[in-house]
Amino acid sequence: MAIRYYWPMVAAAVGFRLVLVLFGGDLHLASRPEVSTPLTSLRRLAEGYWLKQASMSPYSGSMYHGSPLLLSVLGPLTSNRSGSKHAHVYCSLIFVAVDFLAAMLIRSTGRRLQMSRNRSLKSLDLTKAVNNSANVSAGDIASLIYLWNPWAIVTCVGSCTSPIENLMVVIMVYGACSCLAPLAAFGYVMATHLSLYPAILIVPVILLLGYGPDAPPTKVFLVKSSSDSKSDMSEYDKRTSLKLQRFSWMTVLHFIFWLIIWSCYVLLLSSMILKKVGGLNEMFEKTYGFILTVKDLSPNIGVLWYFFAEVFDFFRSFFLIVFNMNILFMVLPLAIRLKHRPCFLAFVYTAIVAMLKSYPSAGDSALYLGLLGLFANELAEMQFTFFLFFGYIGVSLLSPVMHNLWIWRGTGNANFYFATGLAYTCLQTVLVVESVGSMIKHDRKLRLLVTS
Repeated sequence: MAIRYYWPMVAAAVGFRLVLVLFGGDLHLASRPEVSTPLTSLRRLAEGYWLKQASMSPYSGSMYHGSPLLLSVLGPLTSNRSGSKHAHVYCSLIFVAVDFLAAMLIRSTGRRLQMSRNRSLKSLDLTKAVNNSANVSAGDIASLIYLWNPWAIVTCVGSCTSPIENLMVVIMVYGACSCLAPLAAFGYVMATHLSLYPAILIVPVILLLGYGPDAPPTKVFLVKSSSDSKSDMSEYDKRTSLKLQRFSWMTVLHFIFWLIIWSCYVLLLSSMILKKVGGLNEMFEKTYGFILTVKDLSPNIGVLWYFFAEVFDFFRSFFLIVFNMNILFMVLPLAIRLKHRPCFLAFVYTAIVAMLKSYPSAGDSALYLGLLGLFANELAEMQFTFFLFFGYIGVSLLSPVMHNLWIWRGTGNANFYFATGLAYTCLQTVLVVESVGSMIKHDRKLRLLVTS
């Protein structure tokens, strides 16, 4: 069921962004720790571009820690300031277009998932039983969630490069769902190059390319096959069951080939940009090394900055290993349990990364909440939605207040702001646990419907 007035709502979301960019005045969002981080700050990018123009390494000092490709694309725009109210208005206009493109790709991904879902339900003879309860256009919902998410809006207007990182992740997921290996490889290489953490998304991408979009577990199709006699089973059902159980190695190998091509191309471009003002070794140290070692302890909406500000230096290396490995420990168990739903697995990985990364921002939450909308039908019975909805609103309102009490008014301390970050992390944990549990319950419900 399509959403009425979809395109007017999309146009309103884009128009709202343009109004904030062109006529909103200086909202001081670029200085907000919830919006801008040391990795995504456009002010730091402008500083790095100035150093590069002065024939110095853009990674000199401790200001810029982003990709050299962004220096060449966005750097010239940050230097052309004409004394307008918005110092980075040109970049913000690009981010508006990037958000719109990301939303349209999310919508297209949702449509492909919906087609795969309908084919699976038809092969199981469950179309009427499931679609009578809930059958909404998940792609439309997901794209509107992304466009109207307040965190996505402030990230777009707040002079940070998070929209570009989100777009690359969306391109990767869309390319994998569409079996477009070159596009999926491009999105994966660029997303990993910009932020490092999307590297763990290699698992759902390979599953998407190998098995195709999300479908019920293979056991459900086996139960259906055993319950029906071979003579009564239609040719369409046989072809569908065989297709779901077969892994396409050629598509995966095609993806790996393009992965190597795009990686070499990105490294070559980075080397050319940093020629005579640095090198790849310095880039790796100042970008990936900066991410993994958590050297900047400025406040953000995460919890690592507070922990490493309090921990003794003697134990710092140990806890760096623990926190970085904590993300990797969750990759394999979730992949084994959710291998039949690789797109949902990509959402779970994205949410875990947003929760445990060293420099999180509101843009990370905007991405995984948009991807969550792709599964509106499967997660229709998810619990604690009321608690989660108002919990996110409460954290969004309390975080600026606590930061103001601590930094500007001096009537609070770091524990005030850390408390909101801790609550925010707990909310994300509940969201991940409940969404995974609801998806597993949905698969069990399909199995019960098939056996009944």
